[in-house]
Amino acid sequence: MTKNKTTHANDHYFSSTPKSETNYGLIRAKFWGKNFEFLTASSVFSKKHIDTGTQLLIESMILPQSGLVLDIGCGYGAVGIAAAGFNSKLQIYMTDVNTRAVSLTKKNIERNRIANAQVLCGHLYEPVEDLKFDCILSNPPVSAGMETVKAIITEAPKIMHPGGAFEMVIRSKIGVKLFPALFEETFGNCTIIARESGFRVLLGRYPNVDNSAV
Repeated sequence: MTKNKTTHANDHYFSSTPKSETNYGLIRAKFWGKNFEFLTASSVFSKKHIDTGTQLLIESMILPQSGLVLDIGCGYGAVGIAAAGFNSKLQIYMTDVNTRAVSLTKKNIERNRIANAQVLCGHLYEPVEDLKFDCILSNPPVSAGMETVKAIITEAPKIMHPGGAFEMVIRSKIGVKLFPALFEETFGNCTIIARESGFRVLLGRYPNVDNSAV
């Protein structure tokens, strides 16, 4: 693997064009009995291991039997690639503003021999604004600011099919009241589907057409 010492203090995993030299790594993981490999690099989130929140989201996510699924802010693609590997009938889209993360995700799609996934570069939902999803998955970039996380939640219905699921992992001590309130405001419901090691996964169902006017 290539290793370089040059770093940039202003680089973050939510930077659109990281300027630090690339420092590659490789993570091996097993979810639901399936083995995965993820190429990682500097200036992407959790480059040395699958973080606890991502792992909890992957192991507890509720996927549709078919349809379109979005992994927003995908990083190097662990959540979306795992979802694609679990169900080949799904069409997985992944997005990230970080060009390095997008490049890594493309490599990881190939590395894991995934045929039903693709990654697009852009801010939040802009790359997929013309599509409608049956499920949206998010390990949000809290370090990018609460306004960004709020936008991920509140703007989701614009690209969701009625009855679609929005699933987000959060730290229990961060926004423990704010996020469920935003889910209730946005979707009309909020369910905790997993809770472990200081994290919880929230599920919001976009209301069916018959209930949307209530």
